[in-house]
Amino acid sequence: MSKREEAKAILEKNWRDGFSIPTSKLYPFQWLWDSGFVAMGMAQYDLKRAMTEIDTMYSGQWENGMVPHILFHSENEKTYFPNFDFWNSNVNAGAPSFPKSSGITQPPVFGFILKEIMDLHPGNEELIDFAKYIFPKMVHFHRFLYHFRDPQKEGLFFIFHPWESGRDNSPIWDFAMDKIIIDKDDLPNYTRRDTSIMDPSERPTSDQYDRYVYLLELGKKYKYDGPEIAQESPFLIQDCMMNAILIQSNKALIDIGKSFGFDTLELEEWQSLSLSSFNAKFWNDEINQFVSYDCRNNRQMVHKEIGGITPLFAELATKEQAEKIANHLQSMHDRGYYLCPSFDIDSPLFDSKRYWRGPVWPQMNWMIHKGLQAYGYLTLSEIVKNDLIELVNTLGFYEYFESEKLKAANLNKGYGGNHFSWTASTFLSFTK
Repeated sequence: MSKREEAKAILEKNWRDGFSIPTSKLYPFQWLWDSGFVAMGMAQYDLKRAMTEIDTMYSGQWENGMVPHILFHSENEKTYFPNFDFWNSNVNAGAPSFPKSSGITQPPVFGFILKEIMDLHPGNEELIDFAKYIFPKMVHFHRFLYHFRDPQKEGLFFIFHPWESGRDNSPIWDFAMDKIIIDKDDLPNYTRRDTSIMDPSERPTSDQYDRYVYLLELGKKYKYDGPEIAQESPFLIQDCMMNAILIQSNKALIDIGKSFGFDTLELEEWQSLSLSSFNAKFWNDEINQFVSYDCRNNRQMVHKEIGGITPLFAELATKEQAEKIANHLQSMHDRGYYLCPSFDIDSPLFDSKRYWRGPVWPQMNWMIHKGLQAYGYLTLSEIVKNDLIELVNTLGFYEYFESEKLKAANLNKGYGGNHFSWTASTFLSFTK
């Protein structure tokens, strides 16, 4: 079986009744940004299923527009924590009774994913009909971010939980998370499932998890969308990657909407506000990279990390800024690292094995590959693509991978979950 056929077989194995799971046991439900990238990969060979994947994700959209980061299509699956009963998302009257869901969101990838799929199937009438149907739901999701998560009307939305960023345990969150003082007696009793399934050295620590649960409880207290979250949450971050993805999805939806003759004025107004704020708020001249902003402590979060490179994907960097980011990537390549490590290889906080503190992530490589292409760094973009292909070919379809080449040479598998859906999808996109 070829690697492409193996990738398709993985997507087939992870397909359930109308949606995909990232991988069995570890992640048995439907995740938001996983679902977007999976739909992109599926669209290469099964367009109908790709549309179903997106449609099913939006079946969990709340009345306020939020698309939750997890949909619990089965209430009998008990191997994951926190499960639907712990989230208790129905404290918000606008959350659907089925599917049950989490109470937070994730990177809003669906706008640009839909554009990618439409570019792959130009003129397909069934896809055009689907895009017209799903378009207002996607706009409503963006409306949620601008209305409920941007109290200062900067055009930059906040997150109140690291899980929303998709980069759960990145060191960039450490400062804000460490400021959270927890009395364990005040936390609800809970039992993690991930460390009983996977190597604990590859997962977030127990102290980090306690803080995740604390913030989850805070969100629940205010029904997950109350203005009190912005007032009280000790973790209140404008994430440069999340906002770059929103801007790229805005751009895609504006293009799609105009092609249909839809009114895109609301989207254009949001986009204009976001573009006017992004660079001044997030660029850091000290490290020559985009960084996120800690709203609670009024400070930039000055670390080199993978999220600070993704603004290339939305073409938010100036030519000079893009060159500095490209030079940084080239330097890591020259020093014997697979691109793109998820954190600063020169930092004492770098850990090439533990989740978002150093490993290579497939979907991040896809966005950065596209971004480098947009700025004309074609050779470097090919390195980013080919590094991921090489890692999959040698270590399998894992969730994430060792970034240091000397260490990877002594491994026979990647890290995290195996037979991973977005890895298979990214591979299909990179090898089409």
